[in-house]
Amino acid sequence: MALPPEPPEQHAAAAEAPFGQTLYRFLFFDWLFRDVSRARDLYERHAAREHNRRMSRYLPVYMRRWSVLAGFDFALGFLFERVLSATMLSALFFTGSCVTLTGIVVMTVTWLFLSSARLS
Repeated sequence: MALPPEPPEQHAAAAEAPFGQTLYRFLFFDWLFRDVSRARDLYERHAAREHNRRMSRYLPVYMRRWSVLAGFDFALGFLFERVLSATMLSALFFTGSCVTLTGIVVMTVTWLFLSSARLS
């Protein structure tokens, strides 16, 4: 005797990832790449590098996301400093915008390195 199929609501809920994991994957890109230093031999190292080169095409998406975050942080810092005269809160948001800009620079260098790398 066959079991009845699961309702679509239960199947969809089981397939969804937790919110924290989804948010992490939305903002950070390290889960896309493989660690080349963990390769045991030359073939695994080459496969990991090729995988990383293919995955580097998603880095501009993350750069755009972080650019929006940097702009949002800068705008909030400006709002808190000029309009509300809350200097400590404005410093917090300006610091956040500096951190996101640094992240964008790291992503850009990584993307340029991986997209222009010649592997032999």
